Parts: sequence; C-alpha cells; structure tokens
Amino acid sequence: MEDIIVDALIDSVKDTLELVPFLFVTYLAMEAIEHSTEGHVQKAVARSGRLGPLIGALLGALPQCGFSAMAATLYAGRVVTVGTLVAVILATSDEMIPVFVANQVAPGRMLVILAVKVLVGMATGFLVDALMRAVHRTGDGHTHIHELCERAHCHCDEDDEDDGDESYEDPSVDAQTRPSGPNSHNGHSHAHHHHHGHGAIVRSALVHTLQVTGFIFAVTLAFGLLIGLTGQDAIAAFLGRHPVRATALAALVGLIPNCGASVVLSQLYLDGTLAAGPMMAGLLSSGGVGLLVLYRTNTDVRQNLAVTACVLVVGVAVGLVIGASGIIF
Repeated sequence: MEDIIVDALIDSVKDTLELVPFLFVTYLAMEAIEHSTEGHVQKAVARSGRLGPLIGALLGALPQCGFSAMAATLYAGRVVTVGTLVAVILATSDEMIPVFVANQVAPGRMLVILAVKVLVGMATGFLVDALMRAVHRTGDGHTHIHELCERAHCHCDEDDEDDGDESYEDPSVDAQTRPSGPNSHNGHSHAHHHHHGHGAIVRSALVHTLQVTGFIFAVTLAFGLLIGLTGQDAIAAFLGRHPVRATALAALVGLIPNCGASVVLSQLYLDGTLAAGPMMAGLLSSGGVGLLVLYRTNTDVRQNLAVTACVLVVGVAVGLVIGASGIIF
C-alpha cells in the first residue's frame, strides 16, 4: 500500500511538471487574445440576431476565459436568444485546449473535437430558437439590461435601453459582464479583464497555469492511486461494460461550474480511461461557469433548468451516438 502511494505521488509530480511550460505558453496566448478581442466578441454576439447560434458557436470555441459567462449575462438581459446561449455553452472549450496542448495532442485531432462541439452547438441552438418561435416564446423583442442593473444595484445609465445595439453600448452591459460575479466563486478570478497591460496578461496566465496544474496533479494522483489499487484493466472493463452509465456520468461531471470539470474529462480521455463518447458528452456539457452565471443573473428558474436539461440531454445523446458508432478521435 505504501509503495503504491509513493509511486503514484512520484509519477503524478513528474507528469504534472512536464505540462507546466506548455500550459503557461498556451494561457499566455489565450490571455493576449482575450484582452485584444473581448469587446469585439461581445458586440458580435449581441448584434447577431437570428444568426446568433452560428456566431455564438463559432466564437464559443475560441479559447476565451469566461465567454460562456458573458453569453449567460447577455441572455439574462435578453440581448441574445436562448438558442445562442445553448450554442455557446455546448461549443465552449473551457480548459480542454490548454490540457490538449500541454499533452502535445496533434492539432488535427484537437480541431476535429472542436468542430464537433461547434456543429452540435450550432445545430442545437438553431433548433431551440426555431422551437421558441413556433410556440411564440421569443420574448417581447426588447432588451432588459436595466432590470439586471436594478438587481445588481449598479446605478448605471438606462437612457439607451430601447434600442438593442445602443443598449449593448450602455455601460450597464459592462457592469454586468464584470460580474461574471459568480466567477469568483470557483476560484477563477477575472478581475484582470479591465487591465490591459502586459504585466496583467502574464500574471493572469500564471494564475491560470497554477490553478489548472493543481487540478491536473490532483486528478493524476487520484487516478494513479485508483489504478494502483484496482488495476487499469479493471477500470477500463467497468467503463466498457457500462458505456451508457459512463456517458451519463461524464455529462454530469461536465455540468460542474468549474474549470476542473473539463480538466478532469480531458485528462482522463488522454490517459485512455474515458472513451470518445463519454469524453464528448462531458465536454459538450462543460460550459465553464456559464450555467452558474445564468442562475445568478436570470430570475426565471424554469428557464435556467430548461437550458441545463437541454445541454445535458444533448451531451448524453451525442456521446451515446459517438460511442455506438465506434468513432475514435
């Protein structure tokens, strides 16, 4: 028993430290992209109209921290449609890209997985919006940014609330995208978004690297111990015998509003513990803190539950199809 623990600890430290340089460089690039494009991305989504699911899915796949949180806030203010929100959540890569890059996964393999997420998000978003129009549940046609401001007590200007584009330009939107407030609850602070210096970018990249490194170490150690005690063949056999259960559990793990969810799913897939179907189910439902922000900013709990159920069902369904077809990424 003691030997198993020591071996697992040594292997976990070694495997994790090898990833740190790749993680840091990846996050450095991601932070630079985010700081240079965040305003343009938000405006593109807000002005997308009926093409929202298309724009949302494409932009959601970009390695931008907190993008799903921004989409949830825009939906709560009725700036974007529910289909756009669902498309963003399903397409959001969260921490998958850094983990894949750190493990030196072939770019083509990573792009295929991202393409599947984008296509699923896009198709689901358009379908959801079409259903909403069919049952006349598309809202009153006005944005409700001022209601978000009133609930947040941000005392911002409401003069431009009647026009969708102008409402988005109103400072109230910034006041609400800053709260991705619940982001602070997952140990993933985004206070740096309004400081565009090189020092802030480096610090943010370093913080992200340390956080994800911690998750990877914990997951690697836990499963190293599990494999040491039960055997990798036994674990693989269990997951193989219960593909439906594995897919459903992976999708549920993906719903956890924390970057650790996608880290766990990505790492287990790369280690060979998770098959392609369960991995995809989990990554589809893993929209970062988007759902957490939705429950914080949108007062209609039934809508929030419906969005959550939609993401979960789509993730499980796609995962089962991939598993049954024997697709290997």
